[in-house]
Amino acid sequence: MKIRMRFCICFAVLTCAAFAQVADSGPDPQEIPLPEIKGPMKPLPGVKDLPVRKEIPDALTMNDGTKVTNAKQWQKRREEIRKTLEWYAVGQMPPAPGNVKGKEMKSEDVLDGSVKYRLIHLTFGPGEKLSLDIGVFTPTTGGPFPTVILQNGGVPDATPLPRLPQGPNQGKGQDVLLPGLLPKEKPVPAMQPAGTPARLGGPVTAQALAKQRADVFQRGYALVVFNPNDCAEDTTLRNPDGSWAFRNTRFFPAYPNYDWGILGGWAWGASRVADYLETDPSIDKTKLIITGASRNGKSSMVAAAFDDRLMGAPVVTGGGGIGAYRFAGPRKSETLDIMQKKYPNWFSPHLHQFWGQRKKLPFDESWFLALAAPRPFIALEGMMDTISLPEAVKQSEMAARPAFALLGASDRLGVNYANHAHAFTAEDWTAMMDFFDKNLRGKTIERKFDRFPTEAELDAAAATASASAPR
Repeated sequence: MKIRMRFCICFAVLTCAAFAQVADSGPDPQEIPLPEIKGPMKPLPGVKDLPVRKEIPDALTMNDGTKVTNAKQWQKRREEIRKTLEWYAVGQMPPAPGNVKGKEMKSEDVLDGSVKYRLIHLTFGPGEKLSLDIGVFTPTTGGPFPTVILQNGGVPDATPLPRLPQGPNQGKGQDVLLPGLLPKEKPVPAMQPAGTPARLGGPVTAQALAKQRADVFQRGYALVVFNPNDCAEDTTLRNPDGSWAFRNTRFFPAYPNYDWGILGGWAWGASRVADYLETDPSIDKTKLIITGASRNGKSSMVAAAFDDRLMGAPVVTGGGGIGAYRFAGPRKSETLDIMQKKYPNWFSPHLHQFWGQRKKLPFDESWFLALAAPRPFIALEGMMDTISLPEAVKQSEMAARPAFALLGASDRLGVNYANHAHAFTAEDWTAMMDFFDKNLRGKTIERKFDRFPTEAELDAAAATASASAPR
């Protein structure tokens, strides 16, 4: 009996160890790989050829080991960082098309005539065949205005575009690259039915959106909205050959030799919005802020890193966002492995190989923040948001601060924790505008943007969230 019990215990221990090893070792070997896209960049080393780096790689150390000590060196280092992030994190993005044009399709006054709304249709790209509808809200008096660019689910009066369906197991926490998920035929987009929620690109009125964000206009800001799904469709659906179906639509067919993921598509779209806003006399082109929540927060971070005209204000970004990959995981926060299991389509195809080997990453998320220097950048987080670990966010900010300090902009990197879960609330909007009032408009703001919650505060927030959860 004792022998049998000892055997069962040993077998259970070995089984658990084996399971843990499989769970942490990397992608499931049964995954159907993505067809390779050979882009313009020279290939960088794969995970097998990279050393273990337990600490966050230093943004101020050149690839050859030289320490960056001045602004001139930093410009060279920035290009190294951008190439690394494009290859491993975001995917290779096309250059700016240089031919963005905007045509006003509709104009109306809202909020009792205090704000003007304009629907602008942008065209650009090869043969000017790409397009994007954006909504521009500006106060009717004053200007030019600092402007918040919001990645939003609906643009008032915009023409709805056909949409691909979601992947078979999208949003279910399952591995989206496993067998049995490939369609027999190439997926065909379909029009969304009438009444689709605004977050999915459905109807939304200019008056309603202006009323919702009246505080923005009262503070002297303009607001520009665009639907990121009009740039890249957020679906894990695949084609019969294993490639991502999102590459069949929107911006991607025009650039078949670039392996950019969905976040890169959204960030590239934000830059096309900035291209237009530079020509709009009502907009202060030196004060453009890009924001969005969750996945749109991630792409806001990417946009601010790769476009020197944009100031970042990402909200509750979670895994693959502000928080350093090397520190994520505790308190049920999202890790690199989780993101590569559920949403590898958001990122570069070269990131998938680091599943289970995050300490071999030649970068970390702090590099996105460092690229924003010396422009103002604030991370807006929720105290009760479990998917984004405060310690991981803190480590990213600490690792990025030397770049801001090098350029004399130490106070321009900030963070704000509001008392909410995974959401974008009025508290976040107020903190955002306070931060940019201070850093872009020279206004006196008493509040600080450098405080992280304590472990005790996080425990209390978690208890509050649990007590208020539906039962």
